[in-house]
Amino acid sequence: MDRNTFTGLFLILIILVGSTFLMQPSDEDIKREKAKQSQDSIARVKKAESPVMVQDSTKTVVVPAIDSTLIKSGPFGSAQSGSNEPIVLENELLKVKISPKGGRIASVELKKFKTYRQLPLIMFEGQGNKFGLIFGAAGKNISTNDLYFQPLGTSVSVANNDSVSLTMRLNYSDGKYIDYIYSLTGDSYNVGLTIATKGMQDVVTPTQKHLTLNWETILKQKEKDLVSEQRYSSTYFKQGDESVDYLSLTESETKTINEGKIKWFSFKQHFFSNVLIAKNSFDKGELIVNTSPDSNTVKSFAANMQIPFERQEVTSYPMDFYFGPNQLNILEKQGFEIEKQIDLGYWPLKYINRWIVLPVFSFLERFGWGYGLIILVLTVLLKMVLLPLTYKSYLSMAKMRILKPEMDEIKGKVGEDNPTLLQQEYLKLYKKAGVNPLGGCLPMLLQLPIIMAFFFFFPNLFELRQKSFLWMDDLSTFDAFFQMGFNLPFLGNHISLMCILMTISTLIYTYFNNQVSGATGQMKYIGYITPIIFFGVLNSYPSGLNYYYFLANMMTFAQQYIIRMFVNDDKIHAQIQENKKKPQSEKKKSGFQQRMEDYMRQQQQNKTQPASSSKKKLK
Repeated sequence: MDRNTFTGLFLILIILVGSTFLMQPSDEDIKREKAKQSQDSIARVKKAESPVMVQDSTKTVVVPAIDSTLIKSGPFGSAQSGSNEPIVLENELLKVKISPKGGRIASVELKKFKTYRQLPLIMFEGQGNKFGLIFGAAGKNISTNDLYFQPLGTSVSVANNDSVSLTMRLNYSDGKYIDYIYSLTGDSYNVGLTIATKGMQDVVTPTQKHLTLNWETILKQKEKDLVSEQRYSSTYFKQGDESVDYLSLTESETKTINEGKIKWFSFKQHFFSNVLIAKNSFDKGELIVNTSPDSNTVKSFAANMQIPFERQEVTSYPMDFYFGPNQLNILEKQGFEIEKQIDLGYWPLKYINRWIVLPVFSFLERFGWGYGLIILVLTVLLKMVLLPLTYKSYLSMAKMRILKPEMDEIKGKVGEDNPTLLQQEYLKLYKKAGVNPLGGCLPMLLQLPIIMAFFFFFPNLFELRQKSFLWMDDLSTFDAFFQMGFNLPFLGNHISLMCILMTISTLIYTYFNNQVSGATGQMKYIGYITPIIFFGVLNSYPSGLNYYYFLANMMTFAQQYIIRMFVNDDKIHAQIQENKKKPQSEKKKSGFQQRMEDYMRQQQQNKTQPASSSKKKLK
């Protein structure tokens, strides 16, 4: 190719590209043309035939008749375009917007709640949310989410025991359509949905035995702490007679369920849930949860459920939505164990929370007190119940402290080179003195399940959401005493004042506990390291939880101070000396002491056997 030919081709290319760019219509021209086409389409439908009357449960409305001559090419051709003005169903608790495009619930507002920024609490909204049926028809894949339904009713509000229903109709042709029938009562978080079909048995691909119900949504941040909200958000589901299960809380996951009927599934956030209950169950399905890097997005969810399609003239699939708070007493009324998506801890912690802590908490709520006072009274009641264990633990530690000089004397005689023999001598001393070395630990271990139960109770307690006390404006999340402009490992970007107070009280408690028990060496310093570790862990946990631990520590101080007034070290020492004088036959040996003696005896034999066998070989 010579130079002139190349130059000519290059100029032609520039002209083609330039003309394409300059002659393309503007965004305003495209929008204007689309609006004109939509208006022309509506006008043609209105002029086609005389309207027919359709009876809705709320009122009689006029719906244009379908003229089959105007149907566009392809299945559901007349539903390819239309108006998308939402219809609003509203009661005392919910404001539900239903979009003609897809006939789906476009957004749900919980009227009695606000976000942490005091904005209206919208469960979901926007183009990232989809809901509809997917099936084959006329050789094409149809998604009702992309088609326009005709509303057979208008916006309406209900209250008290009144109810209302709205039908969204997707027409295929005369006598062939799909209805989404929504229902709402005046004082409920539930929205009923019945998917009904008429004359679709000849439209859906003959080989297709199921319709796929697709629901996708993106849940935005509603609470102060996005990390905590993500930690408690996932997809939960109930399959057959099995226990409620869930997808990963920390990572993206896809789960395919091929066996067992699926009764319900939910897109759960920390304090609110979107649940779909199938009254006749789904045959099988796929659930998806995805983490998101977006700063204000909790997670995205998707579900593809299989609905059996019966080839009859009329079919009906009744369902029920729940859009509301994760409050135990409300979820229990839904049935089907939906309340089990609230994490109350592992066994036996969940039973402690469910049947002990929560009933007491609910009882105290009846007095109308503030939640700071309720937590205080709850802590006092639990400490009173645990007082006998606290007393026994203190008494046992006092005995060990009094025995410590004699233990040090034994250690000086035996030395540290033979730990097995040293422990045997200690056991002999415990036996003579009538002291159980684990007497101080066992009561503490019995209290540990209750302490751990609160670790799950407070973070999942909806009642604490946006409830304030003192400087803590929300007991369900951390109280940021100091906000940093950067993240630190474990601590995050803030310092919680109540967590600081809890840590200081734990360190003081550890100091006095060491004085009572007489702990020395490594055991003495381990007690100081643990509170520092917990400070990093609990810094981002609810201030209500740290408030409880702080109160528990302060009440333990008070209990030990009172106990110390009634416990005399001289009397304990005299009792120990009296026990030493008793004959061995009168002393009851504990199971622990017996096991320890057997263990020490076995260890001593293991040491002597190699030595004796080596002597035999030398002979």
